[in-house]
Amino acid sequence: MARILVGLSGGVDSSVAAALLVEQGHDVVGAYMKNWVNDEGIPGECPWEQDIQDALAVAKKIGIEFRVIDLVDEYRARIVNYLIEGYRAGYTPNPDVLCNREMKFGVFLDYALEQGFDGVATGHYARRLDTPQGSFILRGRDPNKDQSYFLSLMRPDQTARAVFPLGDLLKPEVRVLAEKYGLPTARKKDSQGICFIGQVKMSDFLRHYLPDKPGKIVDTEGKVLGSHNGLHLFTMGQRKGHGVASPREGIAYVVVGKDVKRNRLILGYEDASTQGLYAAHAVVGSISNTLVPLPSRVMAQPRYRAKAEWASCEYLEEGKVCLSFDTPLRALAVGQVCAFYDGGKLLGGGFFESIEP
Repeated sequence: MARILVGLSGGVDSSVAAALLVEQGHDVVGAYMKNWVNDEGIPGECPWEQDIQDALAVAKKIGIEFRVIDLVDEYRARIVNYLIEGYRAGYTPNPDVLCNREMKFGVFLDYALEQGFDGVATGHYARRLDTPQGSFILRGRDPNKDQSYFLSLMRPDQTARAVFPLGDLLKPEVRVLAEKYGLPTARKKDSQGICFIGQVKMSDFLRHYLPDKPGKIVDTEGKVLGSHNGLHLFTMGQRKGHGVASPREGIAYVVVGKDVKRNRLILGYEDASTQGLYAAHAVVGSISNTLVPLPSRVMAQPRYRAKAEWASCEYLEEGKVCLSFDTPLRALAVGQVCAFYDGGKLLGGGFFESIEP
């Protein structure tokens, strides 16, 4: 039996994770990571106070100690600044992936180890596999909820201390267990939005930190189609919200590029032949979590809701590879996280540094 610090978010998944560990006989303490306080008037709901009350109610129900860990300064330094600077540079950051490495299994795990805990548990739908080489992360059994992608930047030492009680469960089974244990969060809706920030629109969040920077919208030939209020408000492959009407029925304009130097948003047709929309080659750098070198053939997942696709993989230097996809992929973006798999085993992840046709 282990002494485990469970990250209680106030949601049903982490609540059931804690209850399962108690039932298994572990020495469990629950803790709410207070990472964000919306004291700057950004539009949107930031329900951290209610989440703390819900997490406390769960801890009381299952009979464990409960703590609130203030990590607001660390979150701003490690996640908010990364988010803002990434968008300012024209990239597409992924705060949810970085949050797991830097916060849940970063400063939160450091706190746990200092307090004498053996590891940190979360409500992620993922599994851990211990081998003679070390600990790997596996996809969760629920294909609709598998969250291993969000863990792809974790380091091996972090994975070795991670506990995922929900990895072998389906989401409906988790809801049933929550009712069985009588947890006050059993029927609470799942939260959406930026990691730990709550129901705040990304556009409102960014506008608070990045002022509008109007520029031109052009097509792939440079013809001016309209104007935009800031490149950071758009993502690759975006079909709506750019304000440019379709030239004719059945043809849609989508975002296919950003010219950061000239502050131009580039639109093209939703078509496989459109320059910039599909890419067959990419460089991925700052790779972490690889206990073994990536193989010459690997499955690469470019986004959370995308399928992992086969690609040839060639090392350019340590921590950086060039991928050649068997089939060109749509709307890859610099700054996005690419996760690497061997079947259901997570091998690691890194950031797209460049995208090529």
